Amino acid sequence: QVQLVESGGGLVQPGGSLRLSCATSGFTFRVFPMTWVRQALGKGLEWVSDIHDGGSTSYADSVKGRFTISRDIAKNTLYLQMNNLKPEDTAVYYCVRREGVRFATWGQGTQVTVSS
Repeated sequence: QVQLVESGGGLVQPGGSLRLSCATSGFTFRVFPMTWVRQALGKGLEWVSDIHDGGSTSYADSVKGRFTISRDIAKNTLYLQMNNLKPEDTAVYYCVRREGVRFATWGQGTQVTVSS
């Protein structure tokens, strides 16, 4: 079955960096667009970034220039490199397999906490 497993979250000081990974299985990774979304405590879901099946990328304004989405097709893994982290980036981060506009399959999430 389709599985998405995030890792790489943790506690980091403001200005620091983290790289999130999303290991996937059960589907042909290269043909699906993938998305990172996040949810801060007590707030709604926020779209962070997409990578489309052709490899093009897009970012929310709040992370543009600081975050980079990428994928390793050979490893069936999605990444989110996060630099210059801010306290407002604190959230649970989810990777999502897209089916068109539908957010079809979600991972379990990984907590990112940015605090001094």
